[in-house]
Parts: sequence; C-alpha cells; structure tokens
Amino acid sequence: MLITIPDLLTSAQVEEARRLLDSAEWVDGRVTAGHQSARAKDNQQIPEGHPVSRQVGEMILLALGQNPLFHSAALPLRIFPPLFNRYSGGQSFGTHVDNAIRQFPGAPVRIRTDLSATLFFEDPENYDGGELCVEDTYGVHRVKLPAGSMVLYPSTSLHHVTPVTRGTRLCSFFWLQSMIRDDGKRSLLFDLDLGIQNVSRELSEHEAARKSAVQLTGVYHNLLRQWAEM
Repeated sequence: MLITIPDLLTSAQVEEARRLLDSAEWVDGRVTAGHQSARAKDNQQIPEGHPVSRQVGEMILLALGQNPLFHSAALPLRIFPPLFNRYSGGQSFGTHVDNAIRQFPGAPVRIRTDLSATLFFEDPENYDGGELCVEDTYGVHRVKLPAGSMVLYPSTSLHHVTPVTRGTRLCSFFWLQSMIRDDGKRSLLFDLDLGIQNVSRELSEHEAARKSAVQLTGVYHNLLRQWAEM
C-alpha cells in the first residue's frame, strides 16, 4: 500500500525547515547505508543527532501526531527520528530495500521497519529527476510530490531515486514500526476506517445508518485488537 499524505507541513513550516536545513552541515549519505545500499547510494545527509536534524524532526513528528490520515494509514507504534537528504548534480540512489531493523541513535531501542516515509521540501518544478520509484506487484510507482507532502510505502518494497539533473531534491526520510506488521491487514483496516468515516459523514442523520456505522466501528476495533502488536 502506497499512501500520499498531502500538506503534512504548511508552507510556513516548509520555509522555516528549509532555512534551518540550508544552514546545517551535510556529509556523505552513505553514513546510514547498509553494505549493499552503500554501493548504490550517492547523496548528502545531515548527520544523525545534529541540532538542526532534531529541530526539524520534532516539527515533523508534531505534524504527524496531528494528522488523522497518517494515523489511519500507518497505525504507528514507533517512529524513527527523521533524517534528511539532498540530491543534485546527477546524484541518485540505485535500487535497494531498506534495512529491516534500525537502532535508535543513542538509545537501547530498536525498530522494525514496516513502513518507509519520504517528505518533500522542494516543489517538483524546481528540479529535474529525483523521482522516488517504488516497485510492487502492480509495477513501478513514480513519486514526486509538492513541498510539505509525504509518501508512505512498505519498507519491504524495492525502490530507487532517479538522478537529479537540475536543481536540488531536498527531503526528510524515516521509518516506522506499525502496530500491524502485515501490509495486507494494514490495508484492510485503512479501507475499513475510510469507509466508516464516509458512512458517518454522509448518513449521520439516519438512525439505521448510525447503527451500521457503530457496528462497522466495532468490527474495525475488534480486528485491530486481534492483529495489533504492542
């Protein structure tokens, strides 16, 4: 399941984040890559734990906490502190799969990477290339979103970033562990949740419809209770 979260950050938040990120120290992006990924990775990153990374990361985490679509799609248990990368001058990231387990920096906490996230800080018209290409059984999905918008996709997916041939691609990326490990079950719950919301909005004045919405909500929570890992 690939889900777009539009306008996670406001234009003012994007502008502030860009100002902070432009002032930060950038290093070779291979510092966070696994053995295989390092061979395919050509970009720059802000070091983990950098003050700017923490400051902008807290902005992102606060926005995620207030976004109903994100919670419905991800059912998050733990979120890895956001990281930041940029591509320019032909830089790219070849096809790879994300590491299954990540260690929280400076803490004895590990995360199973169920979902990967990319949040864009540069509008598509300001750079050429730089599409995030995510492969699944339906083909290759090419993603290049407006500044402030984010995409969620299964961390099990093969994916790559195409070369940036003009301008700069600036993004945050991170991973999360969901309460629902299985992507298929998570997709079913997401569709059910959206259906409940639609029924509740459109038929709220009818007693029978309200009862149906309550019943469907009960099914949702009972499935969540059965499948969730805490």
